[in-house]
Amino acid sequence: MPPSDAGDPIRGNPIFAGLPPRELTALAGAARETSYRAREYVFSEGDPAVVFCLVKRGHVKILRRAKSGKDVVLDLLGPGEAFGGVAVIERRPYPASAQTTEPTVVTKIPQDVICALADRYPSIVREMALLIGERLRAAHATVTSLASDPVEARLASALVRLADREGVRAGSGVRLPFTLTRQSLADMTGTTVETAIRILSRWQRDGLVLEADGHLVLPDLEAVRVLAEADTR
Repeated sequence: MPPSDAGDPIRGNPIFAGLPPRELTALAGAARETSYRAREYVFSEGDPAVVFCLVKRGHVKILRRAKSGKDVVLDLLGPGEAFGGVAVIERRPYPASAQTTEPTVVTKIPQDVICALADRYPSIVREMALLIGERLRAAHATVTSLASDPVEARLASALVRLADREGVRAGSGVRLPFTLTRQSLADMTGTTVETAIRILSRWQRDGLVLEADGHLVLPDLEAVRVLAEADTR
């Protein structure tokens, strides 16, 4: 889960919950921020893992290249969420790529700093293990869905997952507080952008999905949840 104060991805982050204030201050001093434009890579699959990253602002998608050559999006991370940590601790290459979906600021902690801190505070490794466990379960569910679920159910599941994680209650329903392109949805669900456009257009005509100022709004989240589960039972 992201920290309560998304403006500061280090303080309040569960990974660093066991650190005393002086260590948090030193960690913040060692961290550096990098700004990215949309669709820039923070790192690519196979790169040396030299920094532990946290999203300060914007969104980063984690993706892997399938044997077919197509990129499969495993996760979409928002403010406060960490990535690349296990590879950094284990001193092995990044197992997936990280690419921004919009203008994004990433807080980076050098490998030597985070590894030394993990040696002194084993709780960091424990929290990272819990985080990677959650990510692996989500990735497994994604891969299983890609292999067996109809496209419509996969698209509905993706919207429900994002709404549950970052959705903001508004008068018109649950609003996704970030721009989500049809291409991103297609990449997340293993379909073509044309199919994603066709299904979303139909959902908009049916009132299941609205669009306001470039953001998707789900007027009835439970109706979309039923659609996500209907063909997967």
